[in-house]
Amino acid sequence: MSRRKFFKWLGSGLAVAFVWQDTTVLASPENATSVNKKNPTDQIGAWLHIAEDNTITVFTGKVEVGQNIRTSLAQVVAEELMVPVAAIQMVMGDTDQVPYDAGTFGSRSTPAMGSQLRKAAIAAREAILEMASQEHKINKNNLKLADGKILLPTGNKKLSYGEIVKGKQLVQIIPDNAAATPVNQWKISGTSVPKVNGRDFINGRHKYVSDMKLLGMLYGKILRPPAFGASLKAVDLTGAKNIKGVTVVHEGDFVGVAAPDLPTANQAIAAIKAQWKTSAQPARAEIFTYLKEKASGVQTGGRNGGGAKGDLKQGLAAADKTLQNTYTVDYIAHVPMEPRAALAQWENGKLTVWTGTQRPFGVQNDLAEAFKIPEEQVRVIMPDTGSAYGGKHTGEAALEAAKLAKVAQKPVKLTWTRAEEFTWAYFRPAGVIEVNAGVKNDGTITAWDFHNYNSGGAGIRMPYEVANQQIAYHPSDSPLNQGSYRGLASVANIFALEAQMNDLAQLANLDPLAFRLQNLQEPRLRAVFQKAAEAFGWGKNKPPKDHGYGIAGGTEKGGYTATCAEVAVDRNSGEVKVIRTTTAFECGAIINPEHLDNQILGAIVQGLGGALFEAIDFQDGKILNPTLAQYRVPRFKDTPIIQIIQVNRPDLPSAGAGEAPIVAIAPAIRNAIVDATGVKLKTLPLVPQGLAAHLKKASIQNK
Repeated sequence: MSRRKFFKWLGSGLAVAFVWQDTTVLASPENATSVNKKNPTDQIGAWLHIAEDNTITVFTGKVEVGQNIRTSLAQVVAEELMVPVAAIQMVMGDTDQVPYDAGTFGSRSTPAMGSQLRKAAIAAREAILEMASQEHKINKNNLKLADGKILLPTGNKKLSYGEIVKGKQLVQIIPDNAAATPVNQWKISGTSVPKVNGRDFINGRHKYVSDMKLLGMLYGKILRPPAFGASLKAVDLTGAKNIKGVTVVHEGDFVGVAAPDLPTANQAIAAIKAQWKTSAQPARAEIFTYLKEKASGVQTGGRNGGGAKGDLKQGLAAADKTLQNTYTVDYIAHVPMEPRAALAQWENGKLTVWTGTQRPFGVQNDLAEAFKIPEEQVRVIMPDTGSAYGGKHTGEAALEAAKLAKVAQKPVKLTWTRAEEFTWAYFRPAGVIEVNAGVKNDGTITAWDFHNYNSGGAGIRMPYEVANQQIAYHPSDSPLNQGSYRGLASVANIFALEAQMNDLAQLANLDPLAFRLQNLQEPRLRAVFQKAAEAFGWGKNKPPKDHGYGIAGGTEKGGYTATCAEVAVDRNSGEVKVIRTTTAFECGAIINPEHLDNQILGAIVQGLGGALFEAIDFQDGKILNPTLAQYRVPRFKDTPIIQIIQVNRPDLPSAGAGEAPIVAIAPAIRNAIVDATGVKLKTLPLVPQGLAAHLKKASIQNK
């Protein structure tokens, strides 16, 4: 949309614009890069609009997927404009209405978008004061703001923002050094403002894409291949075409139908006779060998903090003891509550798609390229969506629905089944991590050699002080679709890192917490370790029989976290039960404490699944557990007593909280299992079938 058209759409009122300075755009599951075709540093758009009726509308390309950023961003603006949160309307993730945004990922919404919207609100506030000053011939310093009104010094007269901006339209560049309200003066930010549209989710008024309907809408279904990498050899569409009201689309390997109702669409898909050519695919049982063999190249340095320093060979030689381990991490699914869905409509050559995606502009670009039309002819609207966890960067359902709608010449809604979501969405990458470390008897770590194969470089940096180290990420050829997941590869890397730290502490005969603190200088990470340990009661007593205590921590995306866990092991059945966890988390100044609690809690519970039993099973290019009955996610019975310690740092900028809290739960549980049994597990998930086999093996070895 051109700037002229954009402001015509806004109508009269005050519009404030600025240059967007965060140029990161998703380029791969693990990387963000400064490459941006739209060159946002040159792009000026309206981020905030005040209408004559006092409605304040805020525009952002960030989207709501359950993390409640709609509320916290509204709080930021309300704080600086000195209005109630209820006065703010957020327009999010609509490519026709909001400025370009790379996407909602990497815990960037709070530190990047929150900061920019705060600056926009400050500039708007100052502009309103200046306009009132000029109109009423009053010194700007004698004007006061309160509850969305300007108080004039004479006659106790109050002017609403709408009255001030009436009939005016103003665009100005926002100074980068705009002075924000000090944290100690916050009245709205820093408080637990309820979810702004929470009631709509409870009473059912909120419409997910799968709820939406358009007049004359058809229902779409796609013919799926029998396995990954399969190609269509031959297809007979006669049966589907003979069903009344059915439109059939066949383009290369793509075959889909659109029908007046879902049963008819399912009937039409079943009537299609297809022959597929498949190819040999590795199975889960051989995946870790496969990933090592297919690894190509090395990535070090950059934002992931890899690289080398010192002399690794010398560091290993200087160690009194060395420890070499290989850790493995399975593919796991995102399992969003809302599977992928899209509703597509073509009108006068323009495509409009409603879909749940973390990257509306990315999907817009993909659709424009697929149909060879300008991006301005594609509108992507992202309604608040039922979770993503990094799993909805792509727009497969949008493209499928749009293809069907174009041929059918009617709107088409397409909703993936749970089995389709499990099979054709991308997974958290599997990985192999090799670690070789040396330690002196006094607990000094002398060497650290860390290599990740396939799962990624996030969280790979060594936070502890080691003079001699080498850290590298080795990309590999994944047989399954893989991509972003909450915390990215930091979940895998910090699992291996913190498991190795635990076992090094045992080699040095040191308490695991004391060993970490001895080798740790980072004050924010030290602080969360100490807070979690204190609240958990670390070191105050020994665990009961067959119970164990574990501790782990890490940092990712500007968040610092540490978790203590207690587990109980039934030595007869091998069952492992997580009894309680204590997590301390710090992400700078807290904007909404209650919703931060929800973010931390959600990360912990989700992390339990990957820690204990979640894993995708596959063979010959087929997913073998594509249902919730077969793929186990955490249930209420799996949830321990969870204690959360929020470490507020009003002296630091606010960081995101969607990812970092997940990274410590798996290694804390693993280390607690070591404490309880002596069994040193090196795989994720840890105990999908319990510990019985491991306990039996340990018993034989000890005889």
